[in-house]
Amino acid sequence: MLVSLRPSDGRRHSGGMTSRRVVFAVFPGFQILDLTGPHEVFTKAGRITGGVVVETVAAAHGPVPSSGGLPVTPTMTVDEVTGPVDTLVVVGGEGIDRACADRRLVGWFARTARGARRTASVCSGAFLLGAAGLLAGRRVVTHWRRCGELAERHPEAVVCPDPIFVRDGDLWTSAGVTAGMDLALAMVEDDHGPEVARAIARQLVMFVQRPGGQAQFSTQLAARRPVRVPLREVLGWIAGHPDGDLTVPALAARAAMSERHFARVFRAETGRTPAAYVESSRVEAARRLLETTAAPLESVARACGFGTVETMHRSFRRTVQVTPGEYRRHFSARAAAR
Repeated sequence: MLVSLRPSDGRRHSGGMTSRRVVFAVFPGFQILDLTGPHEVFTKAGRITGGVVVETVAAAHGPVPSSGGLPVTPTMTVDEVTGPVDTLVVVGGEGIDRACADRRLVGWFARTARGARRTASVCSGAFLLGAAGLLAGRRVVTHWRRCGELAERHPEAVVCPDPIFVRDGDLWTSAGVTAGMDLALAMVEDDHGPEVARAIARQLVMFVQRPGGQAQFSTQLAARRPVRVPLREVLGWIAGHPDGDLTVPALAARAAMSERHFARVFRAETGRTPAAYVESSRVEAARRLLETTAAPLESVARACGFGTVETMHRSFRRTVQVTPGEYRRHFSARAAAR
């Protein structure tokens, strides 16, 4: 099966204004969903507003094989791109290291990025941003498996291993695979407003809208899944009641175990102590409130079981390496809109 990705019909929207041109760079061994997910978000934005043109570009003519074998025929080659580019996006995939060694592709990307209004990467595409010299002093993210490698190869960058996407001025980067759709949706909202973004999210059955600061993994996903059903139920209770009594005696009673036995099997089956798991779950709940509400820190601390701002502050410093206030300034919906 061959997928052909051609530009949206028309280059102008109502009123004669030039459409925003979104160009995706692909290469042999790219991750197909890194392209098709965000591509579909922008394409739907074009259909709703009439103001978006979506194109794909590769270093050479002909079908470009994805890592899964499904080939894509780009709109044009790098030598055929003319005119201004509004949004330049590079996808990720198994072939990213070979793409970073392609001087022609990297050179074109670096030159085009200088003239684009914004530049973005999906997943491991951040490595090509680094090869193009675009990461100096920038806050960026990539797939969780490669965050350490990105920081090692590009010490000039500030790698944030946790968020699903990061916006640093005109540079946007996302974590793995489906996070690229969240990134694209955030860009659409930035350009066309929340109503358009919500309409697209409804059509694509997406969460409206995962904030950029949301962790790549929830606490439950990061922990090993317990074998014992009572422990699974306890994990669900913790997630739903961050302000409840989550001490070992209370949780052990809920699991119908002795405290000593509960603590032992909890660590054996989840890989974490009950105290560490509870703290992580409460921090996650607090992060959601900091991202999506303007509630005072005192209210957030109480709602998430910390009791005081000072206790929440210590937990954030220990697990997220920033204070709650700093986290809100970076990752709240209002911060993302700036």
